[in-house]
Amino acid sequence: MAKVRTRFAPSPTGFLHIGSLRTALYAFALSKHDMGDFILRIEDTDQKREVEGSVEALQKALKKFGLVWDELYIQSERLPLYKKAAEKLVKDGHAYFCQCDSKDLRNPCRDKDYTSGAVRLKVPDEQTVSYRDFVHKKEISWNTDTVYDATLLKSDGFPTYHLAAMVDDLDMKISHILRGHDWLPSTPIHLLIFDYLEGKRPEIGHLTDILSGETGKKLSKRRDSVFVEQFLEQGYLPEAVLNFVMLLGWASKDNRELFTLEEFVEHFDIDGFQEANPRFFYDKLDWFNGSYIRQKSDDELFELLTSFIPKGADQKVVNQVIPLIKDRIKKLSDFGPLAGFFFEKPEVDKKLLGKNYKEHLTKALEAIEKDILLDP
Repeated sequence: MAKVRTRFAPSPTGFLHIGSLRTALYAFALSKHDMGDFILRIEDTDQKREVEGSVEALQKALKKFGLVWDELYIQSERLPLYKKAAEKLVKDGHAYFCQCDSKDLRNPCRDKDYTSGAVRLKVPDEQTVSYRDFVHKKEISWNTDTVYDATLLKSDGFPTYHLAAMVDDLDMKISHILRGHDWLPSTPIHLLIFDYLEGKRPEIGHLTDILSGETGKKLSKRRDSVFVEQFLEQGYLPEAVLNFVMLLGWASKDNRELFTLEEFVEHFDIDGFQEANPRFFYDKLDWFNGSYIRQKSDDELFELLTSFIPKGADQKVVNQVIPLIKDRIKKLSDFGPLAGFFFEKPEVDKKLLGKNYKEHLTKALEAIEKDILLDP
């Protein structure tokens, strides 16, 4: 049996998306369950979209969640490999040079004999391309008459995703590809490239979309918190976020919910993938986080709360307060609302008390003192 090799292939365009964390987690578990290899591949061929510092941020985030890779590749360092593959496709009649920007399904340049320009895939007519999706557990097919001649190599010599990712998957001997559902329409293009490059097709699985629990719509960068760094800044523990993400599209046979990463890898099974789109409920994430917080000792929780404790707070008081709120705290940032009054005098809006608030308070104190004196 061939060794299981999976990859997580992010583009360095910003912070780590919660959906990308799920892809990385499932790819990691799939490979490690069978003692295989987990590959990190930085897909940086679209230089215009690259955000400075993103590569380092992505690596730091993955390590924080325990998703350590066995091999690392940077696509921009592998350009000759993609050029060679494009030349082979042209030579074998499966691609052609293009010197126009036509959006037609069948580019007019495919019938010309250009020897320079961008390289496009020469999609055959009236053929069926199909594969079995191991997430959705069904055969999916396309008629090539609906598949366009995709650009493989741009005129500047940089490959598009269609070429670079498929060449790398073959060269790195990737056995299983896990990726987002939005890549499904491009799959026939990728299957043709695998076949034309005479390589063994990897197994392919497309993960379901993560929906907002409130709106039922796909998670949006504009509407929702979607980056893992945002959750960590709000006081969610990495192990809680990871456990929550485990169940966004996968379920164990016994419906168990709490897993460490090691336990998840041990129990992972591709039959556990769900076909229905999972919904992201903050209440559920809070439940996971609260569960992990209560597993911490008071000393461990003190260390985790460091950045959420008011400056200048008495450490002894903090240590006394932690046991009082431990059963109620859902995320670390709750410390202020739950215990802040122990350290900072709350501001009172005197307008709410009225003009004669001093008189009212004096009478209230006198009444309390009178009750105390009369109490036998």
